[in-house]
Amino acid sequence: MRSSSYSLMAGAPRPGRRAARAVLVLALTAGAATAVPAAQADTPTATPAATAIELAAQPYMGWSSWSMQSSKYPGLNPDGDYSYLTEANVLKQADAMAAKLKQYGYEYVNIDAGWWMDKDWKSGFDQYGRQAPDPVRFPNGMKSLADHIHSKGLKAGIYLPVGLEKGAYGEGKVPIWNAPGCTTADIVYPDLRTTNGWDSAYKIDFGDPCAQKYIDSQAQMFADWGYDFLKLDGVGPGSFKSGDNYNNVADVAAWQKAIATAGRPIHLELSWSLDIAHAADWKKHSNGWRIDTDVECYCNTLVTWENSVNDRWDDAPAWSNKAGPGGWNDFDAIDVGNGEMDGLTKAERQSYMTLWAISKSPLYTGDDLTRLDSYGVSLLTNKEVIAVDQNDSPAARPVTTVGDQQVWGTKNADGSYTVALFNLGDSPAAVTAHWASFGFTGNASVRDLWSKSNLGIYKNKITATLPAHGSRLFTIKPGGSTLATTSHEAEDAANTLSGNASVAGCDDCSGGKKVGNLYAGGKLRFNNVTVKKDGIYTVKVAYVSGDARSVNVSSNGGNGSSQKFPSTGDWSTAETVSVQLALKAGSNTITFDSGTGYAPDIDKIVVPRSV
Repeated sequence: MRSSSYSLMAGAPRPGRRAARAVLVLALTAGAATAVPAAQADTPTATPAATAIELAAQPYMGWSSWSMQSSKYPGLNPDGDYSYLTEANVLKQADAMAAKLKQYGYEYVNIDAGWWMDKDWKSGFDQYGRQAPDPVRFPNGMKSLADHIHSKGLKAGIYLPVGLEKGAYGEGKVPIWNAPGCTTADIVYPDLRTTNGWDSAYKIDFGDPCAQKYIDSQAQMFADWGYDFLKLDGVGPGSFKSGDNYNNVADVAAWQKAIATAGRPIHLELSWSLDIAHAADWKKHSNGWRIDTDVECYCNTLVTWENSVNDRWDDAPAWSNKAGPGGWNDFDAIDVGNGEMDGLTKAERQSYMTLWAISKSPLYTGDDLTRLDSYGVSLLTNKEVIAVDQNDSPAARPVTTVGDQQVWGTKNADGSYTVALFNLGDSPAAVTAHWASFGFTGNASVRDLWSKSNLGIYKNKITATLPAHGSRLFTIKPGGSTLATTSHEAEDAANTLSGNASVAGCDDCSGGKKVGNLYAGGKLRFNNVTVKKDGIYTVKVAYVSGDARSVNVSSNGGNGSSQKFPSTGDWSTAETVSVQLALKAGSNTITFDSGTGYAPDIDKIVVPRSV
């Protein structure tokens, strides 16, 4: 189930940008569940478990059912909310993917929430407390569906919420498959404390070995059915819940262990809006993790720019250094293929795809693959853009401070750079990428990845005027020289600290130190910053900031400007951004002033010796 599935199914509003979801109040939490026979399949001979690297060497690509299930777009759910999810519809999408997108790397067909629920959202379970497919939605069962998907050369994905669903508890008397003497009463806490993003399940107590046996039974069922992917939803810390009840790290570890012994490689994806403080846990135990709330708008389109898509530019930077082979930052579905049904302009659709690709997010669309428009096809099948997502370069980060006009980039293995320009403003604006932000100067060749054309040689920078919410995506190949620079450490005794500003240790910082406590008027002034001639300089700032923070940056006592630095993810990781400053020949000062707020900690500045 998608991040907000339960609350929205219960008719709750979608309040605010980061508001918590309501508690599930539908049949999931009330009444006896429908019992159906257990899956009849022999346990396969165990095979060595695939490593995380083997399962997720690159971000996965595919399709997910949730965007269309959750939308109010006319005709998508004619038999009531979420009624889109049926065997027939999944088969249509699988066939369309095989015909249109498989050749470009799309391979997973992922069934989201509701496969074990009837159209009134009443759950069905087998005699062992495991979710069982609704016979109306999936008349031939889940194994038959996976078999069809596999016959197309694709992979099959399925979904569960974390915890023991309340409807599966059965007064604690339900036996656990392949675990003599174990019942559902053994695997949860006696006080029946709840867990997951909707409190729709009882928290599992992994202090009892019966608990692992229950997770093993679910994993074995999916392996027997032939599924290659599991989305585990409502996971915390995160999913807008905190506290011990909502800490599901043990659940995720149990799933990893269960999959390893189920005899079939299964990609484990976690959802939703997970706590970055536990990024090491997510990476240790899974192959991917959602970094944000749902991308869907739960309205009469699949998504909208303001309500669901544009948040990612703010939230992605903190996670950028968490992604890598074996585990990826999941930005959620990419609904750019259906035009009017997507609810976005063409410029927005391109920017959406561009950010996902440069950030190494999985590329899975929630669109109707049977009715892709030509522009959507051009976005989803651009091999050069897909290669940006799938190659071995690091996830991109902003190389400028974050306002409406942003430059993001990353260095590739061949020495080139992938550079994206974004105009997040509501009117056309020019955006400039300076080569100095990437550490070189002079000429560079530029290729436009969206138009698949070489633009020629550009000296020192490239500027593009972009429409509202527009973007460009380039490969930049330096032809000039490495930029000569001078580094200035924030903790240098020659600098001036005022207010609360003070030197602190920082293992990830240059020289092992930084200047922090820049708040309520705290200032750091770099003295004796020397350059050879007057000009506008691209100054790189190394900094540390556990959240996005603004600071006024000025030179030589001028008024300066407020610059918003993106989060580095925590208070021990250093990253860099560039700012443009007017400097004069000879000695200069550069000041970071917190004003009345809180500023990032500063590690150092790197200043070109000349323009």
